[in-house]
Amino acid sequence: MKARIQLVQGMTFVAESGSGHAVVVDGAPEIGGRDLGARPMELVLMGTGACSAIDVLHILRKARQAVTGCTVELEAECATEDPKVFKKIHFRFVVSGRGLSSPQVERAVALSKDKYCSATAMLAKTAEITTAIEIRDSEAAQT
Repeated sequence: MKARIQLVQGMTFVAESGSGHAVVVDGAPEIGGRDLGARPMELVLMGTGACSAIDVLHILRKARQAVTGCTVELEAECATEDPKVFKKIHFRFVVSGRGLSSPQVERAVALSKDKYCSATAMLAKTAEITTAIEIRDSEAAQT
């Protein structure tokens, strides 16, 4: 895996992945940033949520669950002293579908957290990871 981070101006960078995708990263205004992009630690949190969401969706689809939506909301607390690592991260999964099995969704979230999500595994070295799950029935919403 590779990445390239290039200064654009001030504290604004373009971060390009080895697969050729780019995002704008910026520092906070109090250190000279212009608020043009996500902060680096926000990207870490977003990447972790995306990593876990992909796991959960993949596991549920392999289990033949009719998933129509998956949202992961994350809230994190950072240490007050440098390095300001994550100390707590709470994942709230909202999974939508038709006739979803609650045990299957719970299993998928647990497998992502405890076995498959590399980002969560790394962050669990410094942070307490907690999860909550909400299941929404797509059929109920249509009637």
